[in-house]
Amino acid sequence: KFFILWCLNINTRLMKKALFLLLLPLFFFSCNHKADKEQEISIIPQPVNLKKISGSFNTDSLNVIFMGVDQAALFNVAMHCKTMFEPVLGHKIEIVKGTGKSGQMVLDIDPDLGSEAYLLTVNNNLISIIGGDAAGVFWGIQTLKQLLPPDFEKGIRMDAFDIPCIAIEDEPRFVYRGMHLDVCRHFFAVEDVKSYIDLLVLHKFNIFHWHLTDDQGWRIEIKKYPLLTEIGAYRDETVIGRNSGEYDSKPYGGYYTQEEIKDIVAYAEDRFITIIPEIEMPGHSLAALAAYPELGCTGGPYSVATKWGVFDDVFCPGNEETFEFLENVIDEICLLFPNSPYIHIGGDESPKTRWLQCEKCKNRIENEGLADTHELQSYFIKRMADYIKSKGKSIIGWDEILEGGLANNATVMSWRGEEGGIAAAKMGHDVIMCPNEVCYFDHYQSKDTENEPLAFGGFTDCEKIYSWSPIPSDLNENQASRILGGQANLWTEYILDLDHIEYMVLPRMAALSEVLWSQPDKLNYDIFVKKLQNLTKYYDARGYNYAKN
Repeated sequence: KFFILWCLNINTRLMKKALFLLLLPLFFFSCNHKADKEQEISIIPQPVNLKKISGSFNTDSLNVIFMGVDQAALFNVAMHCKTMFEPVLGHKIEIVKGTGKSGQMVLDIDPDLGSEAYLLTVNNNLISIIGGDAAGVFWGIQTLKQLLPPDFEKGIRMDAFDIPCIAIEDEPRFVYRGMHLDVCRHFFAVEDVKSYIDLLVLHKFNIFHWHLTDDQGWRIEIKKYPLLTEIGAYRDETVIGRNSGEYDSKPYGGYYTQEEIKDIVAYAEDRFITIIPEIEMPGHSLAALAAYPELGCTGGPYSVATKWGVFDDVFCPGNEETFEFLENVIDEICLLFPNSPYIHIGGDESPKTRWLQCEKCKNRIENEGLADTHELQSYFIKRMADYIKSKGKSIIGWDEILEGGLANNATVMSWRGEEGGIAAAKMGHDVIMCPNEVCYFDHYQSKDTENEPLAFGGFTDCEKIYSWSPIPSDLNENQASRILGGQANLWTEYILDLDHIEYMVLPRMAALSEVLWSQPDKLNYDIFVKKLQNLTKYYDARGYNYAKN
């Protein structure tokens, strides 16, 4: 006992991990070795270390969740556990401060483990989840759920069941593990967005990139500019299919009030997911121009786009009113997303056609000593980056923001292949990789496209995603450290409802989650496919619509 107490006082992450492994035999000595044949352990994403031990913990005795010393940080996590188990077990579970007793659950924090890391141990007397922070404890709970019977996900009363004895040591490979959702081409209700966030939780993604403005609709209430939602949130009709030239003749639209935004942000943060809002500029801005035509080069009139594509009319950088407008919008965005370190400003697919003909833009180029319209776009991005920096945040932009020079604090999201990300990393900028040939989940996931829901095109299946490395091979170690992680993007031109969203992201999210969370030496596609058979049982229990091909 003295030796164990002495070891527990060693305040180094390395020694604590070593101690964890040394004490495993002692910890599991008490497991029930007469238990039935061990169940197969299948966890996605694959943990750093997993040790399966004979025996099990019976949930009939689970009636107390003990929290360690950091009660404030852990209370919400403990409540997740309580509300998760109580309906299924059919009895009350108390949350108390303490270190745990036989037959209970213990949640605690050890900062030496590192952010989002956790140790999950189960013997026949105790479930213990120790995280490097509250997020780590929360991810440990998500792993624990994959050890439970799939019917547990239905949230209905069931008999007490056994949880296999196990020891897991785990932490994510990348700090940025993102999923994107476009709500501009098609709008999704608050509950649908929350359901999408639930998918992120299941797969241990920690970033929700929320695409809120575009040519086809402005989806977020801005108090100072009410016409953005009165006019910009609605289009007269929508093109049928892939710009067929035929339209449905049905008005379409919708937006989130600021109270709804706050509700969704709180929902995500309670689940350790950061929402990064995207406000498109200078391109993809027709919906805003329809509401405030004075912000465009021609003065309008403009209409909210009714078809898909890229449009010549964009914000006018020669007009000071444009920057005043965008700065006021950013002020309200920062208040609505206080914990996001970033504002995504788009920066992609912005034609220079109107700028070449605009006298205000020509004057801006001359007065600022710029060479051309590419440098004018760089001026636009850098100016907005400086303003956003003054608000305590940084910008993310699609890789087009590299054109004409890049703002010092800009993070590049590389979507047109990996080249933009490679260039940015070599320049010393942070990078998020999401090359369209791998990470665009609006592509088909089967070559049998006639029997698939309508998609943008292309072909991206789980194997293609799983074989992808977010760190390009031609980066050196220092440059590679600039790759924060990766993200999958879901554009919704052809996606009208939550059922279709689920189909397009599942099970591809599972493949990407393992690529972004697990260490490279733990990746094995054949094993992943076997594990996926188990994970889809949880999909079925939740009623998810997923691709079965």
